[in-house]
Parts: sequence; structure tokens; C-alpha cells
Amino acid sequence: MALTSGDWVLPTTGDIAVYRPRIGDDLSALPKARVVVVTGFKPDHDHFVALGYRTVATGQVAAAVVCMPRAKDHARALLAEAAMAVRPGGVLVIDGQKTDGVETVLKDCRELGLPLGEAVSKGHGRICVCTADGRLLAWKARDRDIGGFITRPGVFSADGPDRGSELLAAALPKDLPARVADLGAGWGYLGRAVLARPGVRHLDVIEAEREALDCAARNLDDPRVALHWADARTFRPDKLWGAVVMNPPFHSGREADPALGQAFLSAAQKGLAPDGMLWMVANRHLPYDKALRAAFSDVEKVGGDGAFRVTRAAYPQRKAR
Repeated sequence: MALTSGDWVLPTTGDIAVYRPRIGDDLSALPKARVVVVTGFKPDHDHFVALGYRTVATGQVAAAVVCMPRAKDHARALLAEAAMAVRPGGVLVIDGQKTDGVETVLKDCRELGLPLGEAVSKGHGRICVCTADGRLLAWKARDRDIGGFITRPGVFSADGPDRGSELLAAALPKDLPARVADLGAGWGYLGRAVLARPGVRHLDVIEAEREALDCAARNLDDPRVALHWADARTFRPDKLWGAVVMNPPFHSGREADPALGQAFLSAAQKGLAPDGMLWMVANRHLPYDKALRAAFSDVEKVGGDGAFRVTRAAYPQRKAR
């Protein structure tokens, strides 16, 4: 609509960077040969690569579209990153949902003094065009030191460990097997708890969000650690694990999606040795009990509180071939 109305006029040459599009987003209004998809979320990255989109720009881009995330600090950091990538005089396009806070971001841009064009709206969506401006660099992402852990805007629980992970770390046994995996490892809080257990010789840290994995690399500076930028739901180890720890995500957009956690359960089941154990935390209201008992022979609650349940599950069941 913005292109049709003339509110956004495409530059005649140069790459067009699209920041953080999600699976299902339609980029067909843009010239595909000039589009560069910039995202650190592995499933989205792989989706657009499979569609034939490039993920690396050649020099500065002529324009950038920023698909607004829900977290305000992350949105600001993305705008600063895009402003640095756009060549002088280039255009920055802010695209987001009212339900995800795009109005607040646009208000913040105006308070910075940015000359925003008229917003084009439809349904819950708004898109607004402005010239890339150095004032946006004030929002550049900066590392945070949270009790000895490094985090960044855009990673899950950037202000400190979430309650579920704290409960899971406290429930882990005094010793763990030699080979362990942390599925959906985030910035490394659980990984550090695992490495503190004697007997651990190898830890696979599997995380789909690149920013979080970069933080984990710094928080888990240990030769026993192998970092994997990957979707934990489909990751398969070279050698089966003796234990898996995980605090799986349960949101797809704004809505709870228990299928996410169930996919993590399936990955743990397939990646564990026959005598392996899963240590998992999840919100109590999520319906994982049936899936756990179908995937493991021995399941028991080992911790938690009024909001979370910590579960130990042992002996993954193998389907007969």
C-alpha cells in the first residue's frame, strides 16, 4: 500500500535490507533480486534462504525495512542497526503491528526529532517512512552485565534469569553425565549450572537466536562447550547425550503454543541415549504430562513452585522399526 500510494518510493538501485521478517511475511512487493533478509532467528533465516533470498548485503544498502519486534529495546536496537547499514540519504521504513507497540516506537522516533512521513495503516498494521538519521545511533544495542552474565536487547529474559530457569538449575543433581545438551540455551544461564557439575565433559549449546548465542559464547567460555546456531526442534547430535536440560519456549507470537514445547520434547527423546535423562521446566498450565509419559518410561516431578513445574524424565522410548 505504501508503494502504491507513493508514500514510499523505492530507490532505483542498491540493496533493500529487510530486518527480522517472520515466516509467512510476504516480501513479493519488493524486487527479490535486490532484497537482503537480515535476521538472527534461525528458522526465519532458513525459511527465506529456501525461498531464494540473500542474507548478506554488498556494502551499504539503499533502503531498509525494519519489521518491529514486540520488545521496545529490541525495536530501538534494530532501528539503530538499520540506520548504520543504510547509505547517506537512504530511506528507513518502520513496519509493525499496533498490538506489538509500533505506535510507541513511532512516538519515540518523533521525540528524537526524526522527520517521519505520514503513516499508512490497515487493520492493526502501520508503516512509516523516514530518512535514515544518525540520531538513531543513540539506540544502538549495548551489552548488559546481569550478575556476571552478558545479555543484549532482543534476547529472552535480557534483564536476568527467568524464574523457571532458576528453579531448574536448583533442581539439577550434584553430578551429570559426560555429554549434556541445553536445548534453547538462551544466553547461557542453565549452561553455566551444567558446567559446574562434575563429570560433564561436553556441553552442546543449541540456540536459534544468534544474539543469544553470541552472549552464551561469552558467558560459557569453556573448552567443553560446543555452540550451535540451530533450531533445537530439528537438531540431531553426532553422538547421543546422557542428559538434556531445557526451558522450552511456549509462545508463537502473542499466543501460547504448547506444540513448541512438545517439539522440544521430541528432539530430546531422539537425542538421548537409551539410559539418558531429561531435566525440564515449564509453566504448570501447559499440557506436557501426556507427551512426557509417551516419550519416556520414567517421569517424575522434582521441583517447581506455584507457576512452574520441574520434571525429570528418564529412559526415552524408541519406536519399533
